[in-house]
Amino acid sequence: MRRKLFAHSLFALLIAAIFTAVSLQAAETKPTTGDIGERIFKLLDRNPQERAQTLKWLTDRGRPDAVAALIQLKRFDPDNRDIDKALAALSGNKNATTWHEWILWQEAHPEIKPFGTFDTFKATALSFIDRNFGLFLYRDVKHEIRLEEIVWGGVVKDGIPALTNPELVATAKATYLTDDELVFGVAINGDARAYPLRILDWHEMFNDVIGGVPVSLAYCTLCGSGILFETTVEGREKPFVFGSSGFLYRSNKLMYDRQTHSLWNQFTGRPVVGKLSGSGIELKTRPVVITSWKAWRDANPKTKVLSLKTGHNRDYLPGAPYGHYFSSPDLMFPAIVKRKDLKPKDYVFALRSSGAERAWPLSAFEGGRVINDRAGTLEIVLIGDAATRSVRAYRSGGRIFKAAGKPDTVSSQDTIWHVREDALHGPAGEKLHRLPGHIAYWFAWAGYLGDKGTLATTK
Repeated sequence: MRRKLFAHSLFALLIAAIFTAVSLQAAETKPTTGDIGERIFKLLDRNPQERAQTLKWLTDRGRPDAVAALIQLKRFDPDNRDIDKALAALSGNKNATTWHEWILWQEAHPEIKPFGTFDTFKATALSFIDRNFGLFLYRDVKHEIRLEEIVWGGVVKDGIPALTNPELVATAKATYLTDDELVFGVAINGDARAYPLRILDWHEMFNDVIGGVPVSLAYCTLCGSGILFETTVEGREKPFVFGSSGFLYRSNKLMYDRQTHSLWNQFTGRPVVGKLSGSGIELKTRPVVITSWKAWRDANPKTKVLSLKTGHNRDYLPGAPYGHYFSSPDLMFPAIVKRKDLKPKDYVFALRSSGAERAWPLSAFEGGRVINDRAGTLEIVLIGDAATRSVRAYRSGGRIFKAAGKPDTVSSQDTIWHVREDALHGPAGEKLHRLPGHIAYWFAWAGYLGDKGTLATTK
């Protein structure tokens, strides 16, 4: 969807509208010489001389606190050489020439702080794309992340609409799915659900109640991660319900909760901008698996599956919105890849909520493999198949497991254990419980969890 919205003609028309709208406001403003928060709006004046004079004023002023605003403006006026000159003069960076390069430079230089009213400037500028953005960014908004690193993702608030309590059908009615298509599989308290990726690619979020547990699947297509969160939080009367804000942070989706309109980091499950910022809330993760429709259906014959009747008119053919991005090695939006162990868009399986952050390359599961390992002090076994991006992690209790010839069984000391969504089930009724985890692109895991996590080197 983002790729299609970035079509040149549509993007050009949108930016022209932004400049016109902001110029009208700027023409009515009488900035004082020292007030950068007002003066900087002159950069959007329709009069090119006014824009040039303001850039000269900022350059002569010589303070790098204007850099974040100029980078914001370069997004909408990429060929303005005067902006380039001002950025180079104020930052000392003579190499960056594109908005993409400036965003990477900005991420690498947290010591460069924006002027005091930057929050108002950013909120006002972005409100001309969508007035609803003012629900997320405003004067004196609390934040745990740098506001200058929040970028527009190419859609308005809820432009990628979440599915809330969507219609589900029995397997016999899911005739639109082929056996090898991938689905997100979730089972809680015996309630099994399948959410096809071909539909979630367009919606990136569902809010549902599965097995009596309110949950949201936050799916960031840009970082390849679908993470299942419990939405009930101690001390809050109602479960959170989430949507897509239209904003990104380091090529990661910023979702929002409908109660407070706080922005949340999709990867960590933490509110990072708005009323809940600094609250210490962190959503609990639940197990989710990506697998083929056939494999999920065979293992869960009573499963329900998402209906094509979503209430939205979309092309739900596989790969329709993001096929090009998924097949490309490149990121769509700029983000520094902090660790070079893998390529940025190599898939990993990320173990979550286990007390130790650890990731395994999906390639370790080529051909279907059982891997015995540890995460911190926790002994675990992972059962996966790279062909369908399927990995499940379980406590091993110190047992060593190996493949048993069937995808739904493993063996330990010549005893057969059955692979289920909740646990490994032993011959005498023993259970080794499932651990939360999900698939993600390497750049996302490395960017958010890599500093405190480890990468398995299993061969």
